[in-house]
Amino acid sequence: MNLDCLFEIVDRLLIDSHNRPLNSTENLILRGIWQYRTYNQMAIEAGYSPGYFTNVVAPELFERLSKIIGQRMTKKNCRVLLESYVITKAPPNTKPLKQELTRFSPTVNQDTSPCYPSGSVPLDSPFYLERSLLQEQIYQEIEKPGALIRIKAPREMGKTSLLLRILDYANRQGYCTISLNLEQVEQAILSDLNQLLRWLCANIARQLQRQPMLDEYWDEDIGSKTSCTLYFQEYLLESIDTPLILALDEVNHIFEYPQVVKDFLPLLRSWYEEAKRIPIWQKLRLLVVHSTDIYVPLELNQSPFNVGLPIQLDNFSQEEVQQLAQRYRINWLDGEGARQLMAMVGGHPALVHLALYHLSREEVTLSQLLETAPTTWRIYSYHLQRHWATLQKQPELAQAFDTVLNANEAIPLDPILTHKLSSMGLIKLSGFQAIANCELYRRFFTKQQQQHLQRFSSN
Repeated sequence: MNLDCLFEIVDRLLIDSHNRPLNSTENLILRGIWQYRTYNQMAIEAGYSPGYFTNVVAPELFERLSKIIGQRMTKKNCRVLLESYVITKAPPNTKPLKQELTRFSPTVNQDTSPCYPSGSVPLDSPFYLERSLLQEQIYQEIEKPGALIRIKAPREMGKTSLLLRILDYANRQGYCTISLNLEQVEQAILSDLNQLLRWLCANIARQLQRQPMLDEYWDEDIGSKTSCTLYFQEYLLESIDTPLILALDEVNHIFEYPQVVKDFLPLLRSWYEEAKRIPIWQKLRLLVVHSTDIYVPLELNQSPFNVGLPIQLDNFSQEEVQQLAQRYRINWLDGEGARQLMAMVGGHPALVHLALYHLSREEVTLSQLLETAPTTWRIYSYHLQRHWATLQKQPELAQAFDTVLNANEAIPLDPILTHKLSSMGLIKLSGFQAIANCELYRRFFTKQQQQHLQRFSSN
């Protein structure tokens, strides 16, 4: 199949699914794949950092294309999947593609056609709100030898979107960047420390365009932790002349394996400490990203990892909601709309984006959205039902939250329960006292609890 023709069809599929078309770097990657070239070859020829193609552009591209074709796409299967899908399943479309592409032209404000807010916000999206002070702090820290940065927050707060921008910054500094998502690792590997460390080493080696060479360094007599440490020190770090940024996303997926956690997190801590005495370890800069929701089922009363620079992502302010509304072309010049939305969702990034997306498409008015938001069938249904399911599995936690909902002011709670509810994002703290995080939660969970009690009493 003619490559230009295939790209035109892919652009059409992206646009029809409310996504932007392929940009210049994505075109470079796809053309390189058709020519059987490595990311390193593509990037160097185009004047980019290899890590930028490997860790930023390619993962975002394959994530978007995977959603369109309904199968997980990788560099290895990209060509086969795309050609097969275009030949057998791509719907006919008589609209002139050039006319459709004008909506995404650089001369046209992209705000006119926002994509449905789901997952991380792409680097080139106009709908990402820079966390300027926070990002500047992280950028300064990542330039320090042996740095370790911990980014934590409940789900849907923007952790991965921030991580993409940190990696982009590091690539622009000429650093080597490796990004690994533990959500993609098989359970059998996560539950076995030796397998997890071998997986870690092999993936880093491949992204650095090196042969894994695991068996040359692995020695069961000294153990997997020491073997992994020697592999990093004598093989990986020795092979590079620039800092190595190792980003571990969704680290919370190993927290459900206590025996692995007890060894894996201290290992990361030991590498951080090694940088203080062994110069070669100063090349390694660690980014550890995890969701705090995981504290609830694990009976944790504090973070299991407390070294390095902690970064906690917070809700948007009213000014930021107002700014984001303008990017969605919503005219809230008097600030009243932003104030009302803030009162309902408390500045929660994902909830704000969802509201503004639907408002920008004129599918609903603000008053209609605010009236129906705390129901199980509107735009926040998945978010609310996920929290409700968690509370149903934790009766003591549900009872504590019910106490907060029924109070007219902030109240004290058991410290462990306070920590867990705060980790879920359901409450906010005023000193050591708790109050519901937003009106959405107060209305929804109060109604759910009432219905639950009615069903219980009728039985």
